[in-house]
Amino acid sequence: MELLLSIILGLMILGAIYALFARDLMSALISCGIVGYGLVICFLLLQAPDLAIVQIVVETITLLIMIAVVLDSSREELKEKKAAEVKLSHFRKWYVMNVILIIVCLVVLLYFFKEVTSTLDPLGKHLTRMSTAYIEYAAEKTGSANLVTGVLFDFRGYDTLGEATILFTAVIGVLTILRVKGKK
Repeated sequence: MELLLSIILGLMILGAIYALFARDLMSALISCGIVGYGLVICFLLLQAPDLAIVQIVVETITLLIMIAVVLDSSREELKEKKAAEVKLSHFRKWYVMNVILIIVCLVVLLYFFKEVTSTLDPLGKHLTRMSTAYIEYAAEKTGSANLVTGVLFDFRGYDTLGEATILFTAVIGVLTILRVKGKK
């Protein structure tokens, strides 16, 4: 299994390197897809099907959106090239305002992060009141070598099914929106 994981990781690295040097955007997107779907295979080899399900749905949605954007933007690129030259001075003003807004947002988020983390228990102090039963009895009750997989598919099977249904519904919604937009 380690050899197979090494081969897949090597292919993922090659896909990422190819994405950096690809001559067109569609080739770069396909090579990024190789990286994402390679990660799905790695999750399956490591006996984590719950992570593989989420990764395959997220990777598919991301690739579909990115491909749609590349196909849509490449058609309009020539028309907007002339308009972009005129709006350059307007862009600089908005650029400075956006940078200031980003800095303010980061400061606010860091402040809230500091406040929230100060209320957490110290690192190393375990509060396993609810999870003790899962940790002690999950392996024998589920028969799974992976504790996370055993809990997700046996103890919380309906919850996992609901999450997969929500992700599937999101994919169908994105495909519907892209299809409607493509027909207009």
